[in-house]
Amino acid sequence: MRDDLVVLENLKKYFAVKAGFFSLKEVTIKAVDGINLTIRRGETLGLVGESGCGKSTMGKLILKLEEPTEGRIFFDGEDITACSKERMRELRRELQIIFQDPYSSLNPRKTVRKIVEEPLIIHGIGDRKERKERVKELLRVVGLRQEYMNRYPHEFSGGQRQRIGIARALSLNPKLIIADEPVSALDVSVQAQIINLLNSLQEDFGLTYLFIAHDLSVVEYVSDRVAVMYLGRIVELASSRTLYNDAKHPYTEALLSAVPVPDPRREKKRIILEGDPPNPITPPSGCYFHTRCRYRMSICEGEYPPFKEITPGHSVACHLVA
Repeated sequence: MRDDLVVLENLKKYFAVKAGFFSLKEVTIKAVDGINLTIRRGETLGLVGESGCGKSTMGKLILKLEEPTEGRIFFDGEDITACSKERMRELRRELQIIFQDPYSSLNPRKTVRKIVEEPLIIHGIGDRKERKERVKELLRVVGLRQEYMNRYPHEFSGGQRQRIGIARALSLNPKLIIADEPVSALDVSVQAQIINLLNSLQEDFGLTYLFIAHDLSVVEYVSDRVAVMYLGRIVELASSRTLYNDAKHPYTEALLSAVPVPDPRREKKRIILEGDPPNPITPPSGCYFHTRCRYRMSICEGEYPPFKEITPGHSVACHLVA
């Protein structure tokens, strides 16, 4: 059995947009710009970065909800980059997503039963009675009572709605679940419940997660490895422990310095980044981060650093460690 469930090779996604409201000229946004990455079977890979850096776009590319501009996507050893609609429909059973907003991701006109059993109907799994029993089992697994089957989404709290979304994602026994900021819209106490649920489900069902988030404290808790993304590119990749104890990229350092420390007696120096994030339509020359980096050198302005492994399992794109 292969260790790598997902392999991305030079993955790119460019969007053509109008240069201005009244302009007919088109410009290109490089949402994902040449990513090489693997997601190992059974692991949780955390993906972090500022809003707009391309995290969600990368998740959609893996699910083939967006077509890549360039590059290849391998899932369980199969190149799915240009596979047929029929084959992709079959693969959808093994690729699922948990959305960020539990309020808008559930159809308000459908009962919980219809929401959770919909994937089963689409893929022709079971008869009516078998699907009903499957829905009951899924609700039990995510910590909801079976009596909730005939209720509507507006009758539930945010945490309960997210549990319904998780039950729907589990209905087809997927291999990979992309969790796109699954707890960012929830209260802190509820976040902990959902994270613990995801961890226990991973153990019980052998799931693999791509956990997309901007909250680094959450990512540290759930992830085996963490990839840091900036302006469409991965700038650092390491095990969770290595990244949080020995970050090498200046951008990662700045992100980690903003994580709150629960002990008020501990002082933590906050690194304030200069300026605003660059415009993805006209990214800076050389290293994309050099305009905000306190360590910038002359080479940073003219040459993008290679993404290379500096110690086993720890890769960085920075001239400081070249």
